[in-house]
Amino acid sequence: MHSRAQTAPPAPSARTIPAGTDQLDVAAGLLALLRDTTTEPRPDIQLEALTLAVAADLPVLLWGEPGIGKTAALTQLAASLDLPLTTVIASVHEPSDFSGLPIVGDDPAEQGVPMAPPDWAVRLVRAGRGLLFLDELSTAPPAVQAALLRLVLERRIGALRLPPEVRIVAAANPRSSAADGWELSPPLANRFVHLQWTHDQEVVVRGLGGTWPRTTLPRLDPERLPEAVDFARRAVCGLLAARPTLVHRLPSGETRRGGPWPSPRSWEMTLCLLAFATAAGSSREVLSLLVRGTVGDGPGLELLASLDRMDLPDPESLLADPAGAVLPERGDLRQAVLDGVVAAVRGRPEKSRWDAAWVLLARALETGAPDLVVVPATTLAALRRADWEVPAAIDRLAGAVALSRGADRAAARSGVPVKAGR
Repeated sequence: MHSRAQTAPPAPSARTIPAGTDQLDVAAGLLALLRDTTTEPRPDIQLEALTLAVAADLPVLLWGEPGIGKTAALTQLAASLDLPLTTVIASVHEPSDFSGLPIVGDDPAEQGVPMAPPDWAVRLVRAGRGLLFLDELSTAPPAVQAALLRLVLERRIGALRLPPEVRIVAAANPRSSAADGWELSPPLANRFVHLQWTHDQEVVVRGLGGTWPRTTLPRLDPERLPEAVDFARRAVCGLLAARPTLVHRLPSGETRRGGPWPSPRSWEMTLCLLAFATAAGSSREVLSLLVRGTVGDGPGLELLASLDRMDLPDPESLLADPAGAVLPERGDLRQAVLDGVVAAVRGRPEKSRWDAAWVLLARALETGAPDLVVVPATTLAALRRADWEVPAAIDRLAGAVALSRGADRAAARSGVPVKAGR
């Protein structure tokens, strides 16, 4: 057999372009190819948190360094949700652009002076839906920020009210990287869900290769809506009842006042987000971004910790059947359960309940770290009354308690910190 040499196709050159073609048209074709990208389903907790807050109809503020992709994310979000995008650069507008321009009517003494809205607001009302993107919020002077309060909270611009189907998202750069930046005023900052926007190297690489993550609205389970609302209310109200100082806490520093902090308004937004996240089955990572971005890191983490404890077994149920009790695997949650059982016995000290608590501690010793039973066992032993016989379960616990205390003393002498079991 004879082989034929394969000849490569001719390389594109100026001769392949039809004569007379305008080079700007060719450049436009090249730009169109560069913009021709696709999307793919890809887990992205930032996008999921943003989309969930948009679905909950809460104003969102994206914080990030310049060039990090905040504007591109909003453009892609609007396209994915099929919402017309209206971009307003807050820093180049006057306060009257958001509060409305006074227009003298036929008889101001009788009809007053109406406040005319800007053209972009009129277009949004005519469309009936859309995504309003307020960019460069941190470079808007205080007077403009004050004018934005009514827009963000009441959705009013002059005499015009935006339709309910219009969602509001803003973006800002940290003051250290903003051109002539200002700190956000506390009243304006407290109206937003603050999300820290960072770049993911893999997302950037795949995106530049032509494939970006796809944004979709969260799928809310209709059957879980009442349960989600009840869960969110119990969680937020339970925390605030136990920690009343968290209801309203204005930070002392100017910078922190421009971020998320707890107030009745931000707790209401947190409750809404918790209900949406529960109905959507969102991950703990997404919920953490949203909660901490609404009431701040400290109160947000306290709420997340209290959510874990909401699912803990009832101490009375454990005392009723200590042999069949199922204890949490996580050390901190197991410790909380054991402390709750001992507290229940202290609240109603009876011999049968005291014995049941010892059985439960013995079960905890068999299935988890021994050091977790030391404090509950010591406290429970102190509740013993003179006429109560020592149960057999104590013998199984005494060795663990003595060993743990000996290890603590040895660690103290050597200066090695002791870690609680997990």
